[in-house]
Amino acid sequence: MTDSPTTPRVAPMHYNARGNPVHTWTLTPSHITDPVHCILPPDGVLPVIFVPGIMGSNLKSKPEKGKGKNKAAPVWRLDAGFMGKNMWLALNWINKKAGIRQQLLHPARVEVDNKGAVPERSVGTVIVPPEPDRKKTILALTKRYEERGWGEVSETSYHAFLLWLEDTLNSEFMPHKWPQFDIRPEHLHTRSVEPGPVQVTELKPEMPIAMPGLGANLAAQLPSIISDELAARGAYRMPVHACGYNWLDSNEEAASRLAVRIDELMQQYGRNCQQVILVTHSMGGLVARRCAQLPGMADKIAGVVHGVMPAIGAPVAYRRCKVGMRDEDPIAGAVIGPTGQEVTAVFAQAPGALQLLPTQDYAPGWLRLIDERGAPAMPRQPVKDPYEEIYLRRDRWWGLLREEWLAPKDGDPITWEDFEENMSEAKRFHQKIAGSYHPQTYVYYGNDDKHPSFESITWEMRRGSRLNGPYASSPDAFTVSSLQMHEVRDDGRSPLYVGGQAESVMPPRGDPNAPVKTVQTSYWELHCRMQDGAGDGTVPVSSGRAPIRQVRQGSVRQQVQAPGFDHEASYASPLTQQFTLYSLIKIAAKAKRPLCAG
Repeated sequence: MTDSPTTPRVAPMHYNARGNPVHTWTLTPSHITDPVHCILPPDGVLPVIFVPGIMGSNLKSKPEKGKGKNKAAPVWRLDAGFMGKNMWLALNWINKKAGIRQQLLHPARVEVDNKGAVPERSVGTVIVPPEPDRKKTILALTKRYEERGWGEVSETSYHAFLLWLEDTLNSEFMPHKWPQFDIRPEHLHTRSVEPGPVQVTELKPEMPIAMPGLGANLAAQLPSIISDELAARGAYRMPVHACGYNWLDSNEEAASRLAVRIDELMQQYGRNCQQVILVTHSMGGLVARRCAQLPGMADKIAGVVHGVMPAIGAPVAYRRCKVGMRDEDPIAGAVIGPTGQEVTAVFAQAPGALQLLPTQDYAPGWLRLIDERGAPAMPRQPVKDPYEEIYLRRDRWWGLLREEWLAPKDGDPITWEDFEENMSEAKRFHQKIAGSYHPQTYVYYGNDDKHPSFESITWEMRRGSRLNGPYASSPDAFTVSSLQMHEVRDDGRSPLYVGGQAESVMPPRGDPNAPVKTVQTSYWELHCRMQDGAGDGTVPVSSGRAPIRQVRQGSVRQQVQAPGFDHEASYASPLTQQFTLYSLIKIAAKAKRPLCAG
């Protein structure tokens, strides 16, 4: 080092466990007297907490009481493996039988696992002191990310977005330098700071600022960002946290866990943290809505950004209980449940999963049966109450659950009464959050024909293959619609069969090695049709756009529809990322000012 440095000396900075900036500097000889600059970030802290969707949180087994110090083991781990694919999930869950699923994926036997994979690089405010040993640096970063809750949520689905968000919100705190905004010379002015000749460049007030990343579609749906809003947001550090939850248990419990996390963070960051912002994915939106209803929580939440939320449920939840997921996506279906038997074994005992079913606010008549000519074969269901008319129906084959699937081989069976109580919990939860949104709510949903979704569920009658018996004896459509569960053959896949049986067909003569084939004979085959509407592949448009139509007192500030993404990867879309940033700016501009601002 020279006696007359040509460039200013800047002290390296990192953040401690409380999120406060710490500067480090090695003492220099006394004859070097030029100042060391400590560049300070804003004092205000407005944490962003990401709340994942169903199956988006890592889970581990709970230690069983009375069995000594048995170690918790991962049950649902969402780390990226070979080429970014989740090999752990595939190896542990592909084609697992219903009984094993029922045993392991029980809400009372699992809890959130915070030891999932986390990033190995610094970004934004996740900065640790430099270490000569790379391993020590990685360990320090791992600790920081785990403190942020990132180890609780899916690496494959969310970490790229969380890294982008942390970097975007916390790498530069001078609003006129933010690259996401089209800031031009006419938006700026320069003023002098006393004492001395120091000059500061600032945004002029009340200037509309464009966000090119929104694209023409979203920009046309949204009012402009105003320069004052950028300046107000610039008063905060916005560290990005995550909050996983037990998605098998009721979202009521998840909401309470989120409330505890909010209180912990506000205490951690101290007097300069007055509120937090929630960013949600899918079912996480239901969790956040309920959390905002808990005593005192709405005031601690500055606003909420909801992405692809099934605001009033999704009929696909019903369909997967009936016929599984194999015909939607064979690979994902092998993990989640290829047939209705595997799905039901978990679904029926999991209040959180049941809370994804269409609610009382979903348009009536979303379930129908049509005959071979396409004419209605029964009144569309539900007429009014989906809980009594579909979900708890035991006297019709098109009811939600087959009772015998509640007791799979090698499982821990539940009773119909257990299921009824879980269904009642889902209904109570639906009624609590109906039409309720935080006063500063921003919503995006998918609307793309290339990602079709189930707006409704249609069972279609097709003539079966009758190898024996008179064709004229086929029951009519009304009779078929009135059949009970035991009167329809059902192995948890589409189609279901009315009449007939599984018959073996011998191979042709002369081919002794040919396998014996099984043919399903029937009067009727009941096929569950595929997707019938636009959306994101999971949430239909009607549920995605429901918030602004059902909200009380106009608390949904902006709601946009966008194409080009599927449900799970929605936050990987540049459009949704830019909308999230837009929403965070708007929310931060109206957040409580930090106490450091006077």
